[in-house]
Amino acid sequence: MLSKEEILSRTNNGLRVFKYYIPGQWRVGRNFLNPLYNDTKPSCNVYFDRFNGCYRIKDFGNEEFSGDCFYLVGKMKGLDCTFAPDFVEILKIIDNDLSLGLSKKSSFYKTSNMRNSKKENELNEEKKINIVIHEQRNIRPYSFTEQPFSKEELSFWLIYGIKSEILKQYKVCSVKKFTSENSEGNPYSFHSLPDEPIFGYKGKKHIKLYRPHSQLRFLYGGDLGENYCFGLEQLPAKGDTVFITGGEKDVLSLAAKGFHAICFNSETSAIPISIVYKLFFRFKHIVLLYDTDKTGMESSLKHVKQLSEYSVNRLILPLSGTKSEKDISDYFALGNTRDDFLKLFLNFLDTIYGDTLTMLKSCEIDFDNPPAKALQIISAGNVPLGTQGNIFCITGGEGTGKSNYVAALLAGSVRGENIRVDTLGVDVAANGKHKAVLLYDTEQSEVQLFNNVVNLLRRAKQPQKPEELKAFCLTGMSRKERLQAIVQSMDKFHYEYGGIQVVVIDGIADLVYSANDEAESLKVVDELYRLAGIYQTCIICVLHYVPNGLKLRGHLGSELQRKASAILSIETDTDPLISVVKALKVREGSPLDVPLMQFSWDKEAGMHVYRGEKPREEKEKRKEKELTGVAREIFEEQAFLTYIELCDKIQQVMEVKERTAKSYIRFMREKEIIVKDLSNANYFIIGHL
Repeated sequence: MLSKEEILSRTNNGLRVFKYYIPGQWRVGRNFLNPLYNDTKPSCNVYFDRFNGCYRIKDFGNEEFSGDCFYLVGKMKGLDCTFAPDFVEILKIIDNDLSLGLSKKSSFYKTSNMRNSKKENELNEEKKINIVIHEQRNIRPYSFTEQPFSKEELSFWLIYGIKSEILKQYKVCSVKKFTSENSEGNPYSFHSLPDEPIFGYKGKKHIKLYRPHSQLRFLYGGDLGENYCFGLEQLPAKGDTVFITGGEKDVLSLAAKGFHAICFNSETSAIPISIVYKLFFRFKHIVLLYDTDKTGMESSLKHVKQLSEYSVNRLILPLSGTKSEKDISDYFALGNTRDDFLKLFLNFLDTIYGDTLTMLKSCEIDFDNPPAKALQIISAGNVPLGTQGNIFCITGGEGTGKSNYVAALLAGSVRGENIRVDTLGVDVAANGKHKAVLLYDTEQSEVQLFNNVVNLLRRAKQPQKPEELKAFCLTGMSRKERLQAIVQSMDKFHYEYGGIQVVVIDGIADLVYSANDEAESLKVVDELYRLAGIYQTCIICVLHYVPNGLKLRGHLGSELQRKASAILSIETDTDPLISVVKALKVREGSPLDVPLMQFSWDKEAGMHVYRGEKPREEKEKRKEKELTGVAREIFEEQAFLTYIELCDKIQQVMEVKERTAKSYIRFMREKEIIVKDLSNANYFIIGHL
């Protein structure tokens, strides 16, 4: 029987329900960050309520997420657990999602007694009757015959910019004949005619018919299911924006222009919270793009209010709202282009980010009105290096030449076509499409940053600052404002310049209050990693810590070491006038196999120049020194290790693959850093170092 008590008994008093719906690694009785909204402090707790005999959740930061498992599921699904019909629906959802199989045993349910004075009379009435909670859908038999699209039919879709490739991708077909039964069981059929075509949106267990020139425009065959969503399976794993439109044709129109979109059965249909919740983690923006008639405007406003916790917004098209001018399909049919729609979207971003962008504008370096010259002060810089969708980290002490190294790499990102630039031994991809190149400095003064950028442009052989290069001095902002300014301005510049080539954050430690705060460090690095994936750019972070061996210090350093695709360290050589660049980590391969690159100041050139690689002997010495330190660290914990155990330890400590770890073992044996145990040849011990 499907009842509150039965579900609690099957789910360890509700604990299984919390485990299913609340993602992440959390423990009973311990505070954690609530993943169901943008929580900033770990003040959410799941505990056992001895008085009621069930598990409950208590969120001291947001009382809306406090209650038992039924209340939580109702909150996530937009249902009121104090209202009897909604409570029954909640029970059905839990039974289905956790595969408890309770509804299959019985088709009836008597509501349990819920303590709520406002609903007491209503619930007492519900106790007297049986509520059917599982009934078969009355699916009438249907069949249809497909046919190739005619020229006239393809011309209909082309009005909206929709080509045959899009129709095929979204499983749209031309229907020659459709047959089904009415509610009385009498058969009927529709035939495609030249002036009344029939199109079908095919699903696994259904087809939705679209007859654009007929009085009865929409028909259904089969089971659409409870959460019909067209275009969902065509969405990418991650993206910048997903639009929720009023109909299938709108989805196709947007797809034809390169935008991601979905729609539900109609604008008035309830939007499933479960789908929006998943989209929230995959896309930066979820935007309602409904019709501009009365129904569409009222529905979009209602949905925005209901889905406010998932940052769902709405974009209103500049259309009259008449029958022939109300949706995005009509917008494109009227001759508007992708660029026109992008301008609308940019205006939309200006609206939601207005205060931040206004504040950020005052922080942008004005090259027409340079600040007064001041004493030059040595400061740390940023190094743009890595792959799309990843974080790259630069570390090193003061005075090692990080500023000049970063300037050289940024110069490579803004250099003119067919112009060669000294990038100090590192190859930098050309920015042929003039995507945004963003520099956020959290440490240097406005004058220092201005001078650094002037030198950067001289190295890049650019007489004027390229429009796509943006440099911001964020020293006047609070730490919280800095991260917000970076996140929102990146989104704006992504659309304005058709993408972001590279982002440099000079001083990532200044985005958190403490580099040793684990929660803050995780949040900042995770957010930057997410943005790198969404915008398919390389985010370069400069962490001002002196490296120690192959690992960085602090929680911020540890998290960067784990997430970064590579880490470079800039250090002074035995000759203090020469700086050496060495890899602490590379995701593909071994950091010890990366050449040791050198650069130093050239008085004649008036800048730092590349001095080539260090000799092979130096590389071998470094490799031996680093692996000796690794061996000491590993064998401090355990004196004897098998080959397999040693291989696993090296992979964990150095974050390398198995093949690389085996090559290190071979090297350490050759140098007698490790040796076989004489008493047991199956074990290795540390050598006489």
